[in-house]
Amino acid sequence: MAGETVSAGPVPETGGAAGDRDLRVSDAEREHVGMLLQRAVGLGMLSLGEFTERMDTALAAKTRGELNAVLIDLPGVRLVGQPDQPDPAGRATPSYAKAPGPAATSSATIRSRISSVNRRGAWHVPPTMYLNNYCSSVSLDFTQAVMSTQVVELRMDDFCSSLTLILPGAATVDVDGLELIGSSVNNKVRTGPPIGPLHVVVHGRLRFGSVTAKQPLAVQWRRLMSGF
Repeated sequence: MAGETVSAGPVPETGGAAGDRDLRVSDAEREHVGMLLQRAVGLGMLSLGEFTERMDTALAAKTRGELNAVLIDLPGVRLVGQPDQPDPAGRATPSYAKAPGPAATSSATIRSRISSVNRRGAWHVPPTMYLNNYCSSVSLDFTQAVMSTQVVELRMDDFCSSLTLILPGAATVDVDGLELIGSSVNNKVRTGPPIGPLHVVVHGRLRFGSVTAKQPLAVQWRRLMSGF
């Protein structure tokens, strides 16, 4: 995470115009901070519980000051407008600001109404996906997908819809962050910490729907046969 810089801006003077810290943040800035938090998990800087807590704070942030608060103690991330800290190795810290990531694309957001959505094969998986579906069926097959991060977050706000996750054998999943209203979760995959190549975290709210996490039939068959 060395060299990453997130714009915080100067603290506004009393009675003056609002500084950058009080400016509203966009979805693109929240997504960029989410990528930095996921990278911190991969480097062992944050536990999964800390990641979940900070990601919830980032998604709820309205100003840059609130958003930057989740990054302030992570090494290698310097907030613009804050005094430089001397590097113990004597290296200069870059002073440029990294531009926010691109706005959510069709691959990062699935929004359907009375429809069926399937992602399979070598599709590119963004670090964070937003699901907003109504009376729909969504299937995400990660077995041949192209991953950009070890941790993938799925943020749900679905009504009367079903979500099926098909995960490779070494993957893990966490569905404890879901708020269920008249819904069900059927998890047939390991839930532990992100120790494998893929860990899927499912957050958000599901009303009158279902979530199923499973592995391909071939993986289930091999595990069944190995028990004999």
